[in-house]
Amino acid sequence: MKRRNRSCNQSSIFPKLTVIYGLLFFILSPTASADESLTFCDNTSVSVKIKIWVNGVEGQTLEGQSATFSAKISKTDNGLAKQPVVLTNPLNCCSNLSSELSGFTALARRGDCDYLVKAKVAQAAGAASLVVINDSEDIVEMSCSEKSALDISIPVVMISKLGGDALNESLSAGGKVELLVYAPESLIIDPGAAFLWLMAVATVVCASLWSEITKSGETNGNYDELSEKPNYKDDEENEIIEMSTMSAVIFVISASTFLVLLYLFMSSWFIWVLIVFFCLGAVEGMHSCIVALVKSKCRGCGQKTVNVPLFGTTTVMSLSVLLFCMAFAIFWVCTRKESYAWVGQDILGICLIIAVLQLAQLPNIKVATVLLCCAFMYDIFWVFISPLFFHDSVMISVAQGDSSSGESIPMVLRFPRLFDPWGGYSVLGFGDILFPGLLLSFTVRYDKAKKRTWQDGYFVWLAIGYACGLLFTYLALYLMNGHGQPALLYLVPCTLGTCIILGLVRNEFKELWNYNANESKETLVGDEEA
Repeated sequence: MKRRNRSCNQSSIFPKLTVIYGLLFFILSPTASADESLTFCDNTSVSVKIKIWVNGVEGQTLEGQSATFSAKISKTDNGLAKQPVVLTNPLNCCSNLSSELSGFTALARRGDCDYLVKAKVAQAAGAASLVVINDSEDIVEMSCSEKSALDISIPVVMISKLGGDALNESLSAGGKVELLVYAPESLIIDPGAAFLWLMAVATVVCASLWSEITKSGETNGNYDELSEKPNYKDDEENEIIEMSTMSAVIFVISASTFLVLLYLFMSSWFIWVLIVFFCLGAVEGMHSCIVALVKSKCRGCGQKTVNVPLFGTTTVMSLSVLLFCMAFAIFWVCTRKESYAWVGQDILGICLIIAVLQLAQLPNIKVATVLLCCAFMYDIFWVFISPLFFHDSVMISVAQGDSSSGESIPMVLRFPRLFDPWGGYSVLGFGDILFPGLLLSFTVRYDKAKKRTWQDGYFVWLAIGYACGLLFTYLALYLMNGHGQPALLYLVPCTLGTCIILGLVRNEFKELWNYNANESKETLVGDEEA
């Protein structure tokens, strides 16, 4: 077998990649800041908590959103005084109020005039703050168009219709309602995000190396070719789907179409359809993962067979694992709104990701470039550009699910925010693992075919690039005040970019671009025979 001399120095690659990652981060990171000492129409809107007391008894805590022209809201409730609540008259707060509101919080309905007009009317009446009740369960950002400094000196926030109805009910019953508004900040470094980062990196590495992890239980290749294969359901050959440039483009277009349908027709029944399909795929993935692991550790397992009606002959071990996987998925569906449901969702999701990356493969860097570049533009468009054509960011809206039913899409990995005052979860979409994972899986096969070590191979460097790209995503998420980020904006340059740069430095880019695994195997066999 011929060996090619590499003219580059391997020790110089890591510094070059470090510089590239650093430049990428500074180019993509936002640097704008705002002066919080003045009130403008484009001040930063923040999430707020509203503590409620009815007749002196503390009740529920509502969540809301401050207006972009609101006065600055305290970050803690320490030292803040409770303010009595009164309904405005008229309820829309669009014209001069019939009474003085000195020291009171004005409660007004949305509609009939601009938010800024409501704030000016309430402030003119002496209100200490203004709470606007939305006409739906969503909470929208209250904004205005004036660019000059404003004279709004009171906090202005919006709450949902459900929260407003609860306040109205207490006021209508003659109770004394008081509230306190503050805007707690999330932690700078959320431990939940760190665990999710670790989970995602481990998943993409494990999925890429899965065939290597489970190969120890495989029998000798020559024996397999000569021996008769039993007709077991779980022993059927794994069909590999090799993507082409055309199928890569069609896949991204199909994903965009489905995303728009989700956005336009988001409802509990639509999400239920997704849950059913997610469970079917996850059960199959979990089954294949467990069976592969069992066979790799115990070569004698799974020999006893049983005849199952409609399914034919299968092993007892495979049937037992399938029943367990089905029971696991059903249990998750029944408890999906519990605080611990994220564990089951992540397990099912990881198994599904591993199974997909064993089924779909990229043949070379040419197809990988088309797929990842399309996915790169897809992620940026539906997060950042879609608000220009739709009411808001399509990707973020879909990720939030159906607010009226509390249902959310299951195709994400999530981890609870451990010490965040807002609670909730850090989430990462399956696509942010699958798209780069296809490239990493290709490099594993390429390194194996070329008999590369980890130093002169590609997989380890791309795994490091994936970890750095995901880290940049979370840094950008923090710098953008929690605004959803297209993770592929950072992951694609850090993985595909790393692969292309290494290929150019090593003078192997042309081979990677036109690589054909079948031709490589034929060449390898010919060299060995010679």
